[in-house]
Amino acid sequence: MKFFRRYHTLKILRDHPIADGAWHETTKSLPLLHDLGAVERARLRKLVTLFLHKKAFTGVQGLEVNQAMRLTVAAQACLQILNLGLDAFDGWIEIVIYPGAFRVERQTADDAGLVHQEANILSGESWSRGPVILSWEDVERDSHCLQPGRNVVIHEFAHKLDMGNGRANGMPPLHPEMPVEAWSRALSEAYNTLLRQLQHHHPAWINPYAATDPAEFFAVLCEYFFTAPWVLHEHCPAVYLQLQSYFRQDTLNRRQADATPRQPGC
Repeated sequence: MKFFRRYHTLKILRDHPIADGAWHETTKSLPLLHDLGAVERARLRKLVTLFLHKKAFTGVQGLEVNQAMRLTVAAQACLQILNLGLDAFDGWIEIVIYPGAFRVERQTADDAGLVHQEANILSGESWSRGPVILSWEDVERDSHCLQPGRNVVIHEFAHKLDMGNGRANGMPPLHPEMPVEAWSRALSEAYNTLLRQLQHHHPAWINPYAATDPAEFFAVLCEYFFTAPWVLHEHCPAVYLQLQSYFRQDTLNRRQADATPRQPGC
């Protein structure tokens, strides 16, 4: 079985390669990839090749999704699974891209059982065993200019990782060597601290949207882990260590090891 799987993988890599020019342009244009070493970039290129073969991109409202757009999304999504493997994104196949923010209407029930119609304008959304939905305007904003603590691709694909246990609850499938208690303690303490800060109208070090629920807290933490690891490490070192163990990446040291000076923004 392993032989056939390896053969199939090699066949995809051979038959559907990413052109050198397109790949170099992608890695040059995405700040999140600038800190990767040669070995990591090669591994990422392999993952992105397989990802593009396995996943379908659909543009809506007249948007045509080209190869550069697919690479932009796939490279940042696969950065999260660099040391997890493509299986971490199993169970769904589609990425839907809108030209800009999109409107979503849902029915919600209050504590009294009354049903209300709610409308929200979103930049991204992830459905359990369904598609990842993105606003291309927001993807462009976050991808080509470093936005500390903000990256819609990282955020929505973090939800997909979180759903690996069946539902988004702030706890993705942990590695066998990672105690569940340590993860729960670190993230719960940080989450409760954030809630207290906001309740007392104190400034929060993290995007207040993280206080929505544990699933959004995890997704926002992932945004900081990849885009601003120094902020996460300073304010929540225990959380940083848990994410470091989960992703099997040390984004802070990788950023510090990069000799290229770079400031947030463009």
